[in-house]
Amino acid sequence: MTKLTTPNTTLNIQDYDFDLPEELIAQTPLLDRTSSRLLVMNKETGQTSHRHFRDIIDYLHKGDTLVLNDTRVLPARLMGVKEDTGANIELLLLKQVEDDVWETLTKPAKKVKVGTVVSFGDGLLRAECTGILDHGGRHFKMIYDGIFYEILDQLGEMPLPPYIREKLEDQDRYQTVFAKERGSAAAPTAGLHFTDELLEQIRDKGVNIAFITLHVGLGTFRPVSVDSIEDHEMHSEFYRIPKETADLINKTKQNGGRIVSVGTTSTRTLESVAQKFDGRLQEDSGWTDIFIFPGYEFKAVDGLITNFHLPKSTLVMLVSALSSRDYILNAYNQAVDERYRFFSFGDAMFIEPQKKETHP
Repeated sequence: MTKLTTPNTTLNIQDYDFDLPEELIAQTPLLDRTSSRLLVMNKETGQTSHRHFRDIIDYLHKGDTLVLNDTRVLPARLMGVKEDTGANIELLLLKQVEDDVWETLTKPAKKVKVGTVVSFGDGLLRAECTGILDHGGRHFKMIYDGIFYEILDQLGEMPLPPYIREKLEDQDRYQTVFAKERGSAAAPTAGLHFTDELLEQIRDKGVNIAFITLHVGLGTFRPVSVDSIEDHEMHSEFYRIPKETADLINKTKQNGGRIVSVGTTSTRTLESVAQKFDGRLQEDSGWTDIFIFPGYEFKAVDGLITNFHLPKSTLVMLVSALSSRDYILNAYNQAVDERYRFFSFGDAMFIEPQKKETHP
């Protein structure tokens, strides 16, 4: 695992705790994506202001580059029955291992042995267990006629995070408007605030828009269970950065513009590639388990648009690394006092970098 910190940095998980009333965890999305609230925090000073997300355009400048994650969430939760007994079985597709073989979480796992066949949609899709993994997951081979993703769209449900208990009426509200590359088990939620109209306004202002892909795994919700965060094992996720994005980011930096990352997933992708190639970006793909926490020196990202994260989570550590733990926790405490909505369907925060002068 790639652990990135400065020498002699010792950080305790309790340093990233804060009080979060359960009623502030947003259960449903707002009707208008851009009407969510926006807490703007100056990265260098910690000074804050309170706006709405549509006002993000006021903080982006000509010559900046906004980087978005275009991953698309799979309707990866499947409800079926064992063919031999009729027992109810739930599969959650985590990642494609090869061809039609998927790694899954299975409930109840104890009822699924190698050779177990589960039927979905009266046999429209069948799945045979081909392996049991160390952590209790299962490998399943999918058996079907036609196009798998069309069948999945028909039978599957969105795998909403465990802290969302309300039923999602419109499944598209757990997709960004620019979602394209299928493969995520969870949405890159900072991107949920954008509409096509807002993105067009941002382009019209002279801000560049670039895309990367990082397929978000369910490990993003896994709590840190060790006292010293340096002992935490990060999950690994697949990323891809196209040549046009890498070239645009390099050109933006060369011209003095700012790189504004939308979400921690975009941030992890950009920093993984920048670290790999000595600070510059280039076309690349692979798996990253980068763990960014205070002490890390950012090589690609200047500013960050993000949602509000879980106490004691790796995501709170990442945003603290971009600014400072004290500034971030102060902003989070303000958000609690002001009754901001937290997590996937909640409000947003912009960690604003200092404005740079662009060159012609």
